[in-house]
Amino acid sequence: MAGSSSSRLLTRELLELPQQLADFAATTDRRFKAVDQQFAELRRQLAESAANTDRQFSKLRTEIGPIKAAHAATSARAEADLMAEERGLTFVEFVEPKERWDMARASGAGDISREELLSFRRADIVIRAAEPDGTECYVAVEVSYTANGRDTDRAQRNARFLTRFTGRRADPMVASLQIDDRIRTAVAAGEVAWYKLYPQAFEVE
Repeated sequence: MAGSSSSRLLTRELLELPQQLADFAATTDRRFKAVDQQFAELRRQLAESAANTDRQFSKLRTEIGPIKAAHAATSARAEADLMAEERGLTFVEFVEPKERWDMARASGAGDISREELLSFRRADIVIRAAEPDGTECYVAVEVSYTANGRDTDRAQRNARFLTRFTGRRADPMVASLQIDDRIRTAVAAGEVAWYKLYPQAFEVE
């Protein structure tokens, strides 16, 4: 009898074993799925955090860019006498935006678009200088971290406007830490002068 009872018990346990294994597998599967969902949520949160960080850095770069540019222009103004000296000239004074605007209006620049005239008014630096014999002349300077074709074009255009508005010599110049390879030929040919700024000119404290 005892043997028969043990056999029945063993048989019942064996019969229940597949269900137990199935229940264990189902429970394990649910746990793995829960863990996967937790990892998926963590990955989503990390991705969202990284995207937010990228947006914040992008916004910061956008906001600090004009500040650095203004700081560089201010630093460049402090060396305007050296810029003039590099052209064999003597620094006299800065031509401020209002005077540039008055120059254009007085010369009858009706064929020049308002956008170009505003760009001329907003030029980074315009220097009134003197040649060795005392003749008045100008230097049109565009300031940037890496001078490129756009800076060169603006400096050359502003120099042309100055000559047109005043009848005087006007030299185009870019002031930067470095220059784009595409404008090295223009610099080498003397089509535009390059004044090399020091790195600290772009550091905003």
